[in-house]
Amino acid sequence: MKNKEISIIGGGVIGLGIGWQLTKSCVDVTIYDSAEAGRAASWAAAGMLAPLAEAHTEEPELLKLGCDSLALYPKWVNELESDAEMSVGFRVEGTHIIGLESDDTHQLQHLYQAQQQLGLQVHWLSGGEVREIESALSPRVSAAIQCESDYQVDNRLMVNALKTAYLKNGGVLNENNPIEKIHVKDCQVGGIETREGFHRSDIVILSAGCWSSQIDGIPDSIRPPVRPVKGQMMALQMEEGISISSVIRSVRARYPTNVYLVPRTDGRLIIGATSEEMGFDTRLTVGGMFELLRGAWEAVPGVYELPILETWAGLRPGSRDNAPILGKTPIENLIYATGHYRNGILLTPITAYEISKLVLSDVTSDVIAPFQIDRFLE
Repeated sequence: MKNKEISIIGGGVIGLGIGWQLTKSCVDVTIYDSAEAGRAASWAAAGMLAPLAEAHTEEPELLKLGCDSLALYPKWVNELESDAEMSVGFRVEGTHIIGLESDDTHQLQHLYQAQQQLGLQVHWLSGGEVREIESALSPRVSAAIQCESDYQVDNRLMVNALKTAYLKNGGVLNENNPIEKIHVKDCQVGGIETREGFHRSDIVILSAGCWSSQIDGIPDSIRPPVRPVKGQMMALQMEEGISISSVIRSVRARYPTNVYLVPRTDGRLIIGATSEEMGFDTRLTVGGMFELLRGAWEAVPGVYELPILETWAGLRPGSRDNAPILGKTPIENLIYATGHYRNGILLTPITAYEISKLVLSDVTSDVIAPFQIDRFLE
């Protein structure tokens, strides 16, 4: 394996994480990114590690994958911060899912019952109880679900740390160099082609997020069904008396966008996010910003006074069933690691560990077996 050439298409946290793990095993790895590595969905994310808050009874395998990846996070953070010699802003204050009206409380109760049926460690709080924890919350908050083990990481710090660790371990990063084609012959990968020419590759790992389905050379029959899902977001600057310490998720039965607020160690407050099927359009809209601001203000009225630091939009890579596509394909030595949708940051550790083990051992573990491309093939 040490003499084999590994090409990774896409330099977000998934590609960087896999590359970092492989270089630690002295494998020759080159990551190709069409722009600056880590500056697409990975940079736009909020960094929530929230499998409990986003649990759905119809997605038990995805829930298990998320919980397993969350359990790996302390190890992942220690390993990454040690290699990169920098913090990734890992925080363990938990998540509170709040409701403000009777309809919201009814919806919260349904979610709480589903979480209990799944055996998740969550707690029901009254409005007064959650305000004792987060005093900046609106007096209108009627109830909350406390998810103590849903954490967060600063995704932008993690991008920087992964790039640093990957390069320190000998990885090659080829930025601003889009892949024009994956070369496939006789059902086997031979390499990739960029504008600089052909590059031989023994194994190609496709981790290009929502652009994964756009890469030429992949047979249509196994083209990953991944689409962009737009998310508009903003960052505010918290001030004394107007701040929170845990992640706040607001359930609003009457509105299309359930807003979340994510506090950062540096005082920023991340507010997100819309979920829009708008193709590759990343323009900000009045409607999107309005929904975010209304939701944030209703949950934490003090945000009315806070300065806006930044606004942006990112494109989540959503698969047909909104679960990731991981592992081998019918093309020999072509491996997928894409389609993570809303859970890219959460699933980075387990994806990196499992895909790197697959490359090194040629064995698909039971962990990622349910998420292979063959579930979409007839």
